[in-house]
Amino acid sequence: MLKVWGISFFSTRAKRGFGIVEVLVAAAVLGFLYMAVLNLQGSNHDSLLRIRGRDGATEVAQNIIDSLGALGLANLSDNKLVGADGSVDYKIVLDPIIRTWEAQPGAVSNTITVVYNAEVTVSPDADYMASAGSLLDTARHVYAKRLDVKVSWQFKNTTQSITVSGVVR
Repeated sequence: MLKVWGISFFSTRAKRGFGIVEVLVAAAVLGFLYMAVLNLQGSNHDSLLRIRGRDGATEVAQNIIDSLGALGLANLSDNKLVGADGSVDYKIVLDPIIRTWEAQPGAVSNTITVVYNAEVTVSPDADYMASAGSLLDTARHVYAKRLDVKVSWQFKNTTQSITVSGVVR
């Protein structure tokens, strides 16, 4: 024990336990960590829903391309698909497509339902065009069509969309 002017600086008796200040600082640190973990969980939940919605949109677009491909090029001919303005590009707006999944994005299992709106643009593809002719007449033959499928859906008051392209021969 050291004494300076009658004041002892070290005690021979060991101190034990935590002081009130140490307990309050520890509680504040744990409170900040708890809030950070809650914020992280909320972000993970939103990311899961956004990714699930995008995967569903990709599936819808691919199903549309596969369905039109199964119909064949004969059903996508220019004389059947001439737009109202006379253009060869033609847009097909489909009825809303609803997909539902059973999911557990948190502690509770629930159902996720997403409504997709799809628009298909059919156009001749320059890579799949053949021309032949003479001085008097030129014949053009398109032996494939490009399909651009735009699928959109709502997520957190914003419209998300993807575009998937395919070719029907």
